[in-house]
Amino acid sequence: MTAPSTPLRPKVSGALRGVVILLVLSVSINYVDRGNLSIAAPLLKDELGISASQLGILLSSFFWTYAAFQILSGWLVDRFDVNWVLAAGFFVWSVATATTGLIHGFAMLLVLRLLLGIGESVVYPCYSKILAAHFHEHQRGLANALIDAGTKVGPALGTLVGGIFMARYGWRPFFIALGLGSLFWLPGWLKWMPRGPGLAAGHPGGIPSIPDILRHRSAWATFFGLFCANYFWYFLLTWLPFYLVRERHFSMNRMATIGSVAYFATASATTMAGWLSDRAIAAGATPTRVRKTCTGAGLGGATIILAVAWVSNPVAAMVFLMLGCMSYGVYSSSHWAITQTIAGPRAAGRWSGLQNFVGNLAGVAAPAITGFVVDKTGQFFWAFAVSAGVALIGSTVYLFLLGPVEPVVWRARRG
Repeated sequence: MTAPSTPLRPKVSGALRGVVILLVLSVSINYVDRGNLSIAAPLLKDELGISASQLGILLSSFFWTYAAFQILSGWLVDRFDVNWVLAAGFFVWSVATATTGLIHGFAMLLVLRLLLGIGESVVYPCYSKILAAHFHEHQRGLANALIDAGTKVGPALGTLVGGIFMARYGWRPFFIALGLGSLFWLPGWLKWMPRGPGLAAGHPGGIPSIPDILRHRSAWATFFGLFCANYFWYFLLTWLPFYLVRERHFSMNRMATIGSVAYFATASATTMAGWLSDRAIAAGATPTRVRKTCTGAGLGGATIILAVAWVSNPVAAMVFLMLGCMSYGVYSSSHWAITQTIAGPRAAGRWSGLQNFVGNLAGVAAPAITGFVVDKTGQFFWAFAVSAGVALIGSTVYLFLLGPVEPVVWRARRG
């Protein structure tokens, strides 16, 4: 008697691999654009003559519109062609980046950071919609991890290349070249963007409403879990270059090297964790156990970041920085896969917009709170302590508030 055959697991097609590559490129550019102001901060602060608190406002201003437009962006990607929504947002944020290099006043810089946030607000609702519609459960871990790795590779390259470039030529030429050069992504996307409804073809019943989503406990867990994780990440993304230069007294070149290594370490960890999580699910482990382990343990381990400001030895401090970033990378391999699985293709865009709205309020809070704390205390220890504490709260949310990671059975409705 022959043993029952193992169910075949469909592989990712060549066309969808190309889509993932384009999404990874887009998010890498996205994160260079949103993080380039923090790289320029030591130079820009002196040129504009602004305080640490004012710099904190500039660094957080991107997130005012980025967070505020998430709900609208989620609605847009569920109502219109997600491919064109992504293309339009990409164009807006690239132009905003290029124009930043031409302005000289604080007010206009603030306006352009707000415009950048509007353009970039479409990305995660679009990514979630595309992955939920075209990728199976056992394919989403690696796909999400690669996209998330792009959010680390982007700042890594931006910090390394941007830091060295700015040290030689100033910050303005970097913004102009980056914004105009990014536009070359658009022709590739318009040619190879995914076609057809994908997995969503068999899901009748319209689009779940916002109240439908808010009824689920797991929705609130993903919202607040992302807020905590984003606080940790945006603290590093916006203030790490300034911390390394002004408190650790690193040169711009050394700051660029250390910062890029930290981001590359995070990208490597998230890619490996995503690959392993897909392997585990394909082998029979439940998405609940795999995804909650990655998110809960990853954020819990990220609290080691506090040691960066605790130890005086710069080498030991940088080792702790790498460990904290790698632990965060384990978390970030799975948190969007959780949303895509629970929401499904019908609600992925709207759920992701709500989640990213709440999550990116941390982008408003983290830079501004850090600037305030540094102004009041004169050093970074308490800023690192707040970041570690918020990460620990996020770990608790994923482990104990988040329910089973399985698709919601949405009621049928019109629109």
